[in-house]
Amino acid sequence: MAHPQQKTALEGKDDAQGSGRKGGSPTIVKKYANRRLYNTATSSYVTLEHLADMVRREEDFVVVDAKSGEDLTRSVLTQIIFEQENRGENMLPVPFLRQLIGLYGNNLSSFVPSYLEASMDAFAKNQETMRRSMSEAFASPQSGLKIFEDAAKKNMAFFEEGLRMFGLSTPATTGNDDEVRALRAEVERLKAELAARS
Repeated sequence: MAHPQQKTALEGKDDAQGSGRKGGSPTIVKKYANRRLYNTATSSYVTLEHLADMVRREEDFVVVDAKSGEDLTRSVLTQIIFEQENRGENMLPVPFLRQLIGLYGNNLSSFVPSYLEASMDAFAKNQETMRRSMSEAFASPQSGLKIFEDAAKKNMAFFEEGLRMFGLSTPATTGNDDEVRALRAEVERLKAELAARS
């Protein structure tokens, strides 16, 4: 089977300017049997790191199997997260991963995607405030600790509001011992990290 003419990602960059941007059609990335990824907008082979950069630039894309046309976007995005975590950029705490795995097959599993999406949307909208807060946190470990405690409280309030929206009862305080302990441990870890940076 003849492969498309190969270009480097940089050679195809100008051709793809504006493609996959918000409001436009997503860029099609084909995945071949040899696991190579081909960006049809730039006519170039790309890597997972290139796709991660596209995500950061908010360029929309879908990954499809070159032969069957099956949508592989979810598995490829998950693979990108796996690669980032393996490099030591640990944004997903072990307790969170355990809880997430535990929700598969749970009667709340259908609620989780919309909750996580809403949480990330809210986080994205408040990134500038978060950056300002982080600057203050590094300047003063004590004020930084307060910021993280407030964020944890808001997160729990958001979660409980989500449960109420779906007609579900909020968990009893006594049933949250593990979550509370995990939150406290995380706050203490962040406190120590902030103190070390001051």
